[in-house]
Amino acid sequence: MTGIVGAIVEAWDELRIHKLRVLLALIGVACAVTAITSVTAVIAMLKQATQEQTDRQNGRQITLMVSAYPKGQSAATPAEWDTAFGELLDRYSITYASRDAWLQVPVRLAAGKRTIQIRTVDADLGTINRIVPVAGRWFTDVDETAFAPTLVVNESFLHQLGLNDLSSHPTVEIGDRAPVTATIVGVMANDWPQADPLAMALYTPYHRWIGADGSGIQSGGAAPPEGSMAASMNQQVPTVYLWVPSDQAHELTERITQDMQSVAPGWQVDVSDNAYRGGGLGRATTYVGIGIGGLALLLGGLGLVNIALVTVRYRIREIGIRRSFGATSGRVFFGVLLESVVATFVAGLVGVTISVAIIKNIPVDRLFGGGIQDMPPFPISAAVVGMLCATAVGALAGIIPASFAVRVRVIDAIRY
Repeated sequence: MTGIVGAIVEAWDELRIHKLRVLLALIGVACAVTAITSVTAVIAMLKQATQEQTDRQNGRQITLMVSAYPKGQSAATPAEWDTAFGELLDRYSITYASRDAWLQVPVRLAAGKRTIQIRTVDADLGTINRIVPVAGRWFTDVDETAFAPTLVVNESFLHQLGLNDLSSHPTVEIGDRAPVTATIVGVMANDWPQADPLAMALYTPYHRWIGADGSGIQSGGAAPPEGSMAASMNQQVPTVYLWVPSDQAHELTERITQDMQSVAPGWQVDVSDNAYRGGGLGRATTYVGIGIGGLALLLGGLGLVNIALVTVRYRIREIGIRRSFGATSGRVFFGVLLESVVATFVAGLVGVTISVAIIKNIPVDRLFGGGIQDMPPFPISAAVVGMLCATAVGALAGIIPASFAVRVRVIDAIRY
C-alpha cells in the first residue's frame, strides 16, 4: 500500500512540473467526460419521461384490466360485480385499483342541457394513470363521503360552462328527472385541441347520488322501466384496473380470471395486462451518445499520449539514474503509467462536476414536452461511467510512454 501511495504522490508531482502541457491535453478529456456523463444522465430522464407518458396512457407497469361481456340471459348485476371487486382487493392485498365505466349523462351547461360522457372511476386511478390536473385537485378519500358528488372535468367542459378557472367554486347540475348539483374540484388538460366536454366522477358517490341511468334518482328511488336504456345501462359492469407487482402478474391473471368468472357465470371475463418490451430507442440513444463522447475522449487521449512521450524523452536521464539506484522495470512502468491515469482521473472528476452542474441547473425535463412527475436523481451510474472512461483512457494513453521508459538502458540513459 505504501508503494502505491508513493507512486501516486510521485505521479502527481510530475504532473505539477509539466502542468501546462498536461492541462492542454486534459481539456479535451474533461469535455468528453462531461459529454458522456451528461448524455447518460439525460437519457435516464428521457426514459423516465417516456415511462410516465406510457403510464398516463396505459397505466403503471403492470396493470391488469378485467373486463366482462354478457354471453346469455343469466348475468351478474353491477352490485355483485362491485362486491367481488372489493373481495378481490382484500384477497390479493392489491393496494391500487379502480373501476372504470363510461356513461352518457344529461348535464346543464351554459347553453342548455346536453348529454355528455361521464367517466366513473375510483380515486386510485389518479395514481395508476399518473393523472395530474392542470388546475384544482384530483379526488381524495374525503370525496367518497361528501354530501354532494364532486367532478374533475376537462378544459372543454369548463369552457362550456362559460368559465376559465375554478376561482368561483363552480357547480353543475347532473341528471334528468331529479338533477343533482355536483361541485367541480379539478380541471384536466384536453386530450386534443377540439376535445368534447368530459367529466370524471367517483364511482360509488356517483351511483349513490345520480344512478347508473343518469336520472339523478338515488338508489332508494323508483327503478327505471324494464327493457329501457336505463335498465340496460344498469346491467353494465365496469372495467377494473389493478396495479400489481410485475413478478406476480402472470399468476394473478389466472387466479383473477377464475375468481371473477365464478362471480359472473353469465359473462365472458377477460383479464389482460399492459406489459410491453420497450427501451430500443433508449438503448440506441445511449449508444450514440456514448459513442460520440468516446470518440472525443479518444482524441483527448491521443493528445495526452503525445505529451507523455515528449515528457518521457526529457526524463530519460532521470529514469536512468533511478534504474541505477535499483528501481525495477515494473516500478518505472507503473510510475509513468500512473501519471496518465492520475491526470485523466482528475480530468474525469472535473468533467463529472461540470455535468452535475449542467443537469441540476438546466430544466432538461421540459425539453421532453413537459415536466417529469417523478424526477430521477442524478444517476450515479452516469458519474461512474464518466470516471471509468476517463481512467481507462488514461491507462491506455500511459501504456506507450511507460513501455518506452522501460526499454531505456541504464548506461545509455546516463550518457544522454
